[in-house]
Amino acid sequence: MRPMPNLPKTLFLIAATATAAPAFAQETDLARFALEKTDGGLVRLDRKTGALTLCQEKDGALTCRMAADERAAYEEDLTRLEKRVEALEKSLASGRPLANGEPLPSDEEVERSIGIMERFMRSFFGLVEEFKAKEDGATPDKT
Repeated sequence: MRPMPNLPKTLFLIAATATAAPAFAQETDLARFALEKTDGGLVRLDRKTGALTLCQEKDGALTCRMAADERAAYEEDLTRLEKRVEALEKSLASGRPLANGEPLPSDEEVERSIGIMERFMRSFFGLVEEFKAKEDGATPDKT
């Protein structure tokens, strides 16, 4: 095994990159929204999605309310998440966890798959040994 040169330097670079990433993400989020004054308060524009939100300043705090289309999208997301939670709760109750919304394979299915892969690998490596033996000029041992 080779020694790792400059390991402390490498670790420092990794740590510096990891700490700089949240700051970069925060800077880009600041440019995402724009506020524009109107007669009734403010309009917030989401430059990423194009969504508009109506805002009013009350007692020094800015309060924003969703527009009708944003509310509909919010309700759709909420319904989707509620269904997902229900599926996860059913999965926990049955004792079979879900992966991407589908139940994980049973132990028997996993064992069967491993058996298939094992037979495939044995056949494959048997062929490799045959080819090696042909190259060396010897006859392969087919046991």
